[in-house]
Amino acid sequence: MAQKEFTQYYPKSGWVEHDANEIWSSQIAVATEAVAQAGLNAKDIAAIGITNQRETTIVWDRKTGKPIHRAIVWQDRRTADYCDQLRKSGHGTTVRRKTGLLIDAYFSASKIAWLLDHVKGAREKAERGELAFGTVDSWLVWKMTGGTRHITDVTNASRTMLYNINKMEWDNSLLKLFDIPKSMMPEVKSSSEIYGETQPNILAAKIPIAGIAGDQQAALFGQLCTQPGMVKNTYGTGCFMLMNIGDKPTLSKNKLVTTVAWKIGDQVSYALEGSIFIGGAVVQWLRDGLGIIKKSADVEALSQSVSDTDGVYLVPAFAGLGAPHWDPHARGTLVGVTRGTEAGHIARAAVESIAFQTVDILRAMEADAGKPITELRVDGGATANNQLLQFQADVLQAAVVRPQVTETTAIGAAYLAGLAVGLWKSVDDIQNQWKIDKTFQPNKSFDADTVLGEWQAAVDATRFHAKRLQEIEQKKEKRKA
Repeated sequence: MAQKEFTQYYPKSGWVEHDANEIWSSQIAVATEAVAQAGLNAKDIAAIGITNQRETTIVWDRKTGKPIHRAIVWQDRRTADYCDQLRKSGHGTTVRRKTGLLIDAYFSASKIAWLLDHVKGAREKAERGELAFGTVDSWLVWKMTGGTRHITDVTNASRTMLYNINKMEWDNSLLKLFDIPKSMMPEVKSSSEIYGETQPNILAAKIPIAGIAGDQQAALFGQLCTQPGMVKNTYGTGCFMLMNIGDKPTLSKNKLVTTVAWKIGDQVSYALEGSIFIGGAVVQWLRDGLGIIKKSADVEALSQSVSDTDGVYLVPAFAGLGAPHWDPHARGTLVGVTRGTEAGHIARAAVESIAFQTVDILRAMEADAGKPITELRVDGGATANNQLLQFQADVLQAAVVRPQVTETTAIGAAYLAGLAVGLWKSVDDIQNQWKIDKTFQPNKSFDADTVLGEWQAAVDATRFHAKRLQEIEQKKEKRKA
């Protein structure tokens, strides 16, 4: 394993950007480092699998290969008002029926529209077919193949708000709605096939690129949740819970999104998904914003320095609230603070907020499924925190299962690539790879109803505050007019 942080840019409140070239250079650096650590060279590699943050949007010039603007990250909220207007204009039902998604700034479509409208000359270039759009997977394949392949896979396409998940194709009416030329869109492929080879000068070998899946779908596959009803939650920067729902794109009745889980051969699988925008990122905020811990791993000890939160609740709506609330205007709120509140209480409230948000989504999934979920498979960096996982089991009153390999996002992409080049003959061949590290059983005497009620009160306060601020802003605009 090799990891490398890259720069996060915050040009305005609610805006988040990355440098696409830095994403590229960091990926090549860690790929080279990982191969070296394993004592191998590039010629030993059978295939490359790619997994990525799905909605992050990059637009580049086809001739020069240069991005026209920094990448707009999935967390970015600059298009929230534009999305509000689309919903008010009555487009929500059509978008949801075709894409499985709710209209939200989270997805790629409004980000592409913003770039075309705000980067000088971009729209004219796009109309002439000179610009390419891609999520990060598309950008990496373009760079690795020397600009010869402009593709994506079905999972990433399904997160753009422009892809019809019933017909499995780019939707012309949605492209027209967002005023995006179809010539910008990548060719859509399955999640497991040979897409092309790396240019020899990039990794010193021609290596097949053979698997692509958005990070959460890759994690679902890496957790081998291959049967309908199986559920996993990834605790990363955000948290993402997916339930395999089989071969039909059933729409949620509880504000979850329906997404493509993967396509292998001709077989498409679908999933219900709930997204939490701020998961592990709340710990980064304790470190970088408040400075109450020096490194992220310190949060467990600090939060264990107190026996409970002493009534403090943190709703980390730093980038709005995701599922099942979908409130882009909400902002982070700390409630229950007294003179006796210490750093430990805030740290514990931060850790517990990750578990509370997970419960909100799981309850929505149970309502859609019509039956209780008895086991939650978990992965991602924050699953190293035993306190978090025990609290998660307690508030869910269900078993939480951590596998031996928690980097299931990466391993899912590897499985998909390995299937394409014949390392495994079928999904059944991979099943015995998954092994349990630890199962966290719920404490049956834990009063989950009370703490969940108090959490909900904190969420209500957050949303009320956002609503009041909107009303104040609207009055201000009227006075100006």
